Amino acid sequence: MMELLLTLLNDAIFSAIPAVGFAMVFNVPKRFLPYCAMAGALGHSCRTLLLHVNLPIEWATFVAAALVGLVTIGFAKRHLAPPLMYAVAAIIPMIPGTYAFNTVIALVQLTAQSEISPELTSAVISNGLKTVFILGALSVGLAMPSLLYFRTRPVI
Repeated sequence: MMELLLTLLNDAIFSAIPAVGFAMVFNVPKRFLPYCAMAGALGHSCRTLLLHVNLPIEWATFVAAALVGLVTIGFAKRHLAPPLMYAVAAIIPMIPGTYAFNTVIALVQLTAQSEISPELTSAVISNGLKTVFILGALSVGLAMPSLLYFRTRPVI
């Protein structure tokens, strides 16, 4: 249990850093940077916790992005700022860079060979689909709380 808490704390610290960095790139005002850090740390730690309980990375990313969306709506109401100001920087640490990199590397290796390799083809397809599904989970998970919260008509 203690090891899991240390892992989550480590994950929160090291995911808050790129969230603040990208918030600075996006010209977020200085007084809002700690909120971007908190949202980024909370989202990535939530995803790590869900991965620890054996939820697939796509679903864990979806839930974590939805949590970031909910938290940033609260920050936005509190500070009278747009929610995306916090949310975009907060989900950057959850971008599936490793899967995209592995997809591109396998594609390059596949085109360099004279005949098609089933292993490389499988790697391209699995890593590419995982990348697409994680990016879709990020975008839908981040948008869904705003769509439900700012809705003028009932859902049903």
